Amino acid sequence: MPPNTAGATSRRRSHRTEEDVEELFAPQRTSSAELPDPAPLVAALTRGILEALAGTREVDQLARWLAEETYLKLVQRANLSRRARSARRMPAQRPVFTVRTMRQMAPADGVVEVVVIVATPDRTRALAMRLEGLDRRWRATDIRIL
Repeated sequence: MPPNTAGATSRRRSHRTEEDVEELFAPQRTSSAELPDPAPLVAALTRGILEALAGTREVDQLARWLAEETYLKLVQRANLSRRARSARRMPAQRPVFTVRTMRQMAPADGVVEVVVIVATPDRTRALAMRLEGLDRRWRATDIRIL
């Protein structure tokens, strides 16, 4: 009679390490082929970021598209903008802007880096974003506003 290996297998599975469990539940990378075109997300994020910095949108509304660290940095930057407006006694106003150019490149599978040049009545700014395919959708893992 062959030895009972089912019990041994279930015992091995029940002794997963904490690292195994963390890896299992961590965000899973997704290939570019399985992801939608990132351009609509870039346009929406650009508008949302500018509105958050202008004080007319809550950063929480963008949270689903941002990695945790990126979200926290944007919250901090929006708070600084709010304090600066308060010190100058300026009300929050919806930003008026025009997207001049949008350049996109893919340095690796499941990664897109985008630069968006935005013109406002006062100045021209650049937003640089890195989007990564995580859990079958694009997430902004880094945003720089120049």
